[in-house]
Amino acid sequence: MSRNVRLLREQRGLSLAELARQAGLAKQTLSNLEQGTGNPTVDTLFSIAAALGVPVTRLVAEREQMMTVQRGDEGVWQEHGGYKSRSLDHIYGSGVIENYLLRVVRGPEGTTTPSEPHPVGTLEHLYVINGRVRVGPVESPVELAAGDFVRYPGDRPHLYESLVDESLLHVVVSVPRVQPGTGGSNPTRTQGNGRR
Repeated sequence: MSRNVRLLREQRGLSLAELARQAGLAKQTLSNLEQGTGNPTVDTLFSIAAALGVPVTRLVAEREQMMTVQRGDEGVWQEHGGYKSRSLDHIYGSGVIENYLLRVVRGPEGTTTPSEPHPVGTLEHLYVINGRVRVGPVESPVELAAGDFVRYPGDRPHLYESLVDESLLHVVVSVPRVQPGTGGSNPTRTQGNGRR
């Protein structure tokens, strides 16, 4: 939780004092929480979440819980008077949002090169339009088919591997805004060739 609060605060360009003021908390309370030494109440968490503009679940989610898979046959379609929609995921925060299609062709077995990690806090949201793929963090990729969706941390080495001749993916990458002086990378470095 401490890492999530600090990351979300930095993404928004807020100082510790400013977030504490907006949340109606003592600066020391917030400092202790970010250092992992505080034991916040539920009210404190709701105040911080409201000041950051995110649900409380974004503060308490562990990194390992950030991978979400939605299989095509599990999707819920909502009726909207003339069309239906299927929600895949929500993106919170500010920064660069990249939205593109990715064609992945099957290569010789064992030749898939992992993509480099993006800046800290990056999330990838991937929907399989057609084909079958193995995607996600190198240490825990998942196999997906057409209609499946996954969200996973993009700030660690990750794979895009087609398990058939060619697969077509819709990818949304949310790269946090990096404030001057925070030591982050250029968030637009993922643009360009599609294979990152």
